[in-house]
Amino acid sequence: MSETLELAILPFQLPFMQTAFGVTLMIAVPMALLSCLLVLKGWSLMGDAVSHAVLPGVVIAYIAGIPLAIGAFVAGLFCALLTGFIKENSRIKEDTVLGIVFSGMFGLGLVLYVQVESAVHLDHILFGDMLGILTSELVETGLIALFATAFLVVLRKDLLAHAFDPQHAQAIGLSVRLLHYGQLAVLSLVVVGALKAVGIILSVAMLVAPGAIAFLVTKRYAMMLVAAVTVAVFSSLTGIYLSFFIDSAPAPTIVLIMSGLFVLAFFRTLWQARSVNRVAAAEDI
Repeated sequence: MSETLELAILPFQLPFMQTAFGVTLMIAVPMALLSCLLVLKGWSLMGDAVSHAVLPGVVIAYIAGIPLAIGAFVAGLFCALLTGFIKENSRIKEDTVLGIVFSGMFGLGLVLYVQVESAVHLDHILFGDMLGILTSELVETGLIALFATAFLVVLRKDLLAHAFDPQHAQAIGLSVRLLHYGQLAVLSLVVVGALKAVGIILSVAMLVAPGAIAFLVTKRYAMMLVAAVTVAVFSSLTGIYLSFFIDSAPAPTIVLIMSGLFVLAFFRTLWQARSVNRVAAAEDI
């Protein structure tokens, strides 16, 4: 075997790299599925809000000596519910409420963090530490990913109906409240699952980019789900693999690849639109 080939397959042979590939792939699937709903529903900022809002929950859980995932989940769900409550009981628009709630909770988390002596580095919370993930955390992420994926796949048609027209969904007998809060709960769970892999901040890109790219290149919801998962898996594998050779952090590299794919999808859409316009103009002549 040549030295070039040995070097090329080296990342797949190292245990810590295998763990990074595994945990990121597990969480990439439900995040990609959920990103489609967030993009279609106009909830992309909700993913941003929940991702930032879990920080105080993580710090409080650390102080209380309970699993960090529990604190993160409670904080994320509290942010989502609080946003809905303020929106329903005031004239403030949802995007404004989200900005106030998530920035306030993120600020609270930073204030709490600097007040305690923590063995958990802030960078690992914000940007992830997939290369140092423990076996117990790997199992936890796998269970979260399995539950979230099952929820999003089994109820995909109901969730789509709720995303486009909640009134129609209620009229045909769907439990709108269950779908709404179930989706918020799954969003919080997915953010918790991504906490160790890609961190709080970069999980936002994982919740938005795959769905946005899929929206640009497909026209049917079923194909949109497939495209989003493909983008997330490809970006995850490629980002981790490249980060090994260019000596960069895996999570930002993954996000950079997703951003590049979005740019390509955007210009592809522009090119197709111009082609259609040229054909239409030629037919008119």
